[in-house]
Amino acid sequence: MNEKTREELLLELQKLNKAQIRIKRRSTFLLSVIAMLVLITGTLAWFTLNSFASIENLTMEITTGVDLRVDMVSHGSDIKQYQKVITNEMINSYLSKYNTSIAQQRLDPVTTTNGISFVNQKGATRNPNETSYLEFQCYFIASRDMWVHLSTDPGTTDYEATSVTTTETGTMADVVKAVRVSFEDNGAAAIYEPNKGTPVNGQTTFDLTTPMQYSNSTRLFHLNELEPKLITIRLWADGEDPECDDDVQQANLTVKMLFSGTDDANVPYSDIQ
Repeated sequence: MNEKTREELLLELQKLNKAQIRIKRRSTFLLSVIAMLVLITGTLAWFTLNSFASIENLTMEITTGVDLRVDMVSHGSDIKQYQKVITNEMINSYLSKYNTSIAQQRLDPVTTTNGISFVNQKGATRNPNETSYLEFQCYFIASRDMWVHLSTDPGTTDYEATSVTTTETGTMADVVKAVRVSFEDNGAAAIYEPNKGTPVNGQTTFDLTTPMQYSNSTRLFHLNELEPKLITIRLWADGEDPECDDDVQQANLTVKMLFSGTDDANVPYSDIQ
């Protein structure tokens, strides 16, 4: 009887061990599922079909304010040869070396930490003007030393203020919250984030106020009198932004950039007599 009892106890212990192993396996599986759900939830901002869905129908407008000129090519210190407006035709001429144009751009989601180098959702490097992000270069020149800013105040100019807009409605209109524009000067970039929200991917960004308030944080780059400077401008839809989801696929986007100059105290030259 005692031997039989010991055997029965051993069997019961074996059954108990097997049950505990099954419970551990189930717990491990559940934890794996939870981890996957957390990962998926954290990446929902990205489009689900990067190769087929994108932000399209992009319109650009670039203008300059008092004492400031711009062009797609350098004319040295001859400021009279520079322009007040960069047209889409001028940008398209630049993009022709990439065999593309503004009308052909499709802003698939990418992200960046510095506004200069970009990767997709899988961490693969993305190149400019290849259905990823728009990139082009401009030469800026000024008739006096100045800090250059984007401005929401047209002041004495005949041009419209800086804005990022869409004609879309509903959740599709959130596209204006998902885009960024960077301005690279000698390996460092200032990043403009319209409708700025919570920072993503370690980015340092700035937004603009209306009426315009010039400050150190809105400075893009500095110009010395009659010295042209090459600036690289990049426009992208940031996949890490909460608004960069399926709702804004195929939205239209209009980007207007008015550049204005200030002195070292951030007083705009349009206000200085």
